[in-house]
Amino acid sequence: MSDKLKIGISIGDVNGIGLEIIIKTLADSKIYDYCTPIVYGHTKVASFHRRATHVNELNFLVINDPSQTHFRKPNMINCWEEDVKIELGQVTEAGGKYAFKSLERAVYDLKEGYIDALVTAPINKDNIQSEQFNFPGHTEYLQQYDGAAESLMFLVSDTLRVGVVTGHIPVSKIAESITAEKILAKLKLMNSSLQNDFWVRKPKIAVLGLNPHAGDNGLIGNEEKDIIIPAIEEARSNNILAFGPYSADGFFANGTYLQFDAVLAMYHDQGLIPFKQIAFESGVNFTAGLNFVRTSPDHGTAYDIAGKNQASEISFREALFTAIHIVKNRREGLELNENPLLFSKLSRDRD
Repeated sequence: MSDKLKIGISIGDVNGIGLEIIIKTLADSKIYDYCTPIVYGHTKVASFHRRATHVNELNFLVINDPSQTHFRKPNMINCWEEDVKIELGQVTEAGGKYAFKSLERAVYDLKEGYIDALVTAPINKDNIQSEQFNFPGHTEYLQQYDGAAESLMFLVSDTLRVGVVTGHIPVSKIAESITAEKILAKLKLMNSSLQNDFWVRKPKIAVLGLNPHAGDNGLIGNEEKDIIIPAIEEARSNNILAFGPYSADGFFANGTYLQFDAVLAMYHDQGLIPFKQIAFESGVNFTAGLNFVRTSPDHGTAYDIAGKNQASEISFREALFTAIHIVKNRREGLELNENPLLFSKLSRDRD
């Protein structure tokens, strides 16, 4: 039993649906056949949400650190001592404060190797801001914590994988933020992730244009000719099968995305709107390019339904299984490459 992966879970905003979808997921006993979950939060807060979800049979076992993990049970590490005022559906200072306390402890254990992967429940990107967390979102925080030069927001599902060149930045800053070097860096990350995390041997990647109709040969903008196409050509010279640029509207509308292993969008909404339309319930947000594995559901705090027992746990459950899948793929890949068979040329003189 001890070889089960330990998956850390941060609870997100205590006033959102994070704990509801966590509790609903962990109430399924089949989960423990695949991993041992460790939730970073507090049992009192969890009990409050458990009553709202009517999952009375789920009891968290309190531990001090991952070395004390109980297998086939939901584990909880209490990340603070004081009582927390919960105001479901409200944006409060406490919501951000305790979301960060949960995240901070979970990420520390992840970086130290005490847990095998991290699944993050949704935060509010506004109320979590502080001296300790001054980032647009999880992705940027985790990239800095890992010390990675680059990372990729990678939305994945069974039918569609979408990454973005620019993430959480204002629309007015998108065009000036897109460079050939940045596109190439994202393509390299995406290609590597597809090979190592998802075991796609020779990935085919579609690249979207920035402008309507992919610029119409310069009629509606020059970014495609001056930046995106040179980046695609450079990627192909690096043995990356990148194609495009494609006009985003027709690309998704006519199902062209089904011909590719992944899609690189130029900005957040260009990629995430079609992704959520196509794979909202089953979609997962994966931060590619880091030394550790982090996933999350592809939705937010959903304050409007918090505490109403209406939130679907499907995306969170998919995030949990995706994290397990990627960790196992990475480890098996390392094992296979540790002692590769030596290549020997066959002689024509064989009997």
